[in-house]
Amino acid sequence: MLHELTIYQKHYDLILYAVPIINKYPRQHRFTIGQQTLNCLVDIARLIVQANRERDKRRSQFEVDTKLEELRLLIRLAKDLHLLNLQNYGQMSERISEIGRLLGGWIKAAR
Repeated sequence: MLHELTIYQKHYDLILYAVPIINKYPRQHRFTIGQQTLNCLVDIARLIVQANRERDKRRSQFEVDTKLEELRLLIRLAKDLHLLNLQNYGQMSERISEIGRLLGGWIKAAR
């Protein structure tokens, strides 16, 4: 059933897109901002799985929303530090926004 969840698939695609880019960060940032970004991406995936399995999904869904904001911050910081070019930043931002829209619909459907 999880593979049918659109938000999970979109987020998984974001991870596949982001990991090779993050692995190219300069060494001094790869193990700080890069690792935090990867941790955040994995945390979001874990929380999506958790929310999908729970009867009362709201708490986990709001945790996903909080983590998405953290991810937006990390991506913006990477852009401002010139770790991401504008094209990669735009692609990642658009994908995160799409996941946010899907999450909003999921939250409304769970009410």
